[in-house]
Amino acid sequence: MDDDGAVRGRGSRAGDLAGNPPVHLRGSAKADRKTKNLISRLEPGDVAVIAHSDIDEVSGRALVGARPKIVINADRSITGRYRCPGPGILLDSGIPVLDGVGSHLIDAIADGDAIEVVGDHVYREGELIGSGVWVTRDTLELAYRKAEENLEAELEKFVVNTLQYAVKEKGIILGDMDIPSVETAISGRHCLIAVRGPRYEEDLDAVAPYVREMSPVLIGVDGGADALMERGFLPDIIVGDMDSVSDRALFSGAELIAHSYPDGRSPGSERLAKLGLSHKTFSCPGTSEDIAMLLAYEKDASLIVAVGAHSNMLDFLEKGRPGMGSTFLVRLKVGAVLVDAKGVSQLYRGRLRVGHIVGILLAAAVPIVAIALFSGSVADMARLIYLRIRLMLGLL
Repeated sequence: MDDDGAVRGRGSRAGDLAGNPPVHLRGSAKADRKTKNLISRLEPGDVAVIAHSDIDEVSGRALVGARPKIVINADRSITGRYRCPGPGILLDSGIPVLDGVGSHLIDAIADGDAIEVVGDHVYREGELIGSGVWVTRDTLELAYRKAEENLEAELEKFVVNTLQYAVKEKGIILGDMDIPSVETAISGRHCLIAVRGPRYEEDLDAVAPYVREMSPVLIGVDGGADALMERGFLPDIIVGDMDSVSDRALFSGAELIAHSYPDGRSPGSERLAKLGLSHKTFSCPGTSEDIAMLLAYEKDASLIVAVGAHSNMLDFLEKGRPGMGSTFLVRLKVGAVLVDAKGVSQLYRGRLRVGHIVGILLAAAVPIVAIALFSGSVADMARLIYLRIRLMLGLL
C-alpha cells in the first residue's frame, strides 16, 4: 500500500490502463453534475465524481490540472458517438477513470465523504454504493473505431440541424439587433475575444506579444476572462452566462454583459444581481461567443481576433450542441474582419539554432574589432599578443 492510500496494480498508479486498472484506491470525494463547477472545488488527491457523457478536451485538461486521484463518472466518458479526446487526456496523465457508475452516485456522495474503490466497486464507509467499468486503452480504441464508423451519420445530422436553425434564426441575427451600449471605446480598434475552448491556453500564450504590442480591446467570454487574467491581462468586457467565470474576474472592473435568451432567461443576470454588480444584457439566440463577436462587429472593431472559439462539428458536439446554426450565421456576418486564432500555437515554434548564436557573436564582435583598430593601447596589446604567439610557434 502506498502513502496515498492506494494499492497499485502491476503497472503505474492507474495500472497500465490497457488491461490492469487499479486494484484499490481511497480518498476524499467531491461530486457535481457539472464538471466545470466541480473543478474549482477539487484539491489534489481528491476523488472526482462527475456525470459527464463524452468528456471534452477542455474538461479533460481542466481535470488533469486539478490533479484528482481518480475520476469516477456516473455517465459514459466516451460513447463512440464521436471521437472525444477527454478520456485519453486523463489516461495519458495517469488518472484512472471508472465509468458508468450510475447517476444516483452524484446524489449519494457529499463533499468530503471517504470513498474506497476496490476493483470496479465503489464503497462509502464499507457500504457498496456503485460499480462501473474501467476506461482502458483497449476500450478507448474500440470507441474510437465506432466513432469513425458513425462520423458520416453524425455529420449529416449536424448539417441538417445547423441549416434548420440557421433558417429560423437568420432574421434575428442578420437583421437589426438591440446591441447594448458600452463605455469601452471599440470603434477602429482591434478586439481579442478569449473563449475557454480547445487549446485556448497555448493559443493565448502565442498571441500574448500581439496583445502587448497592439493593446486590443479584451473581451472575455465567461471563463475566458480568467484565462486573460492568468496571463496578466485585464479584460475590458466580460460577456456570457457567467457560470464559469470567477468572482475575482467579475470584480476586476470590466464591463459586464449577461447573455439573455429570447425566452427571457438570463442565468448570468441572476448571478450578477446576487453579487450586487451592475451589468447590461444582450438578448440573442446562440452562444455567448456569438454575442461577443456581434458586439465587437456592431461597435465597428477594425479586426476581431478569436482565441479558443468553437467553429466545427467536434467543438459543438463537445459542448452538447447538435448544430451550430447561430454561429454559422454570425461568422458569415463578421467574417470580413474575423481572424480565428485557433491552433496558432501549433503553426511555428521557433528554436535557437547554432547559426543564430554565431550571427549574434559576429555582430557583437564588429564594434569590438573597430575599437581595437582605432584605439592605440588596444591595438598595441593585440600586436604584442600576436608576436608572442608567433615566437612560441617558432615563426620568428
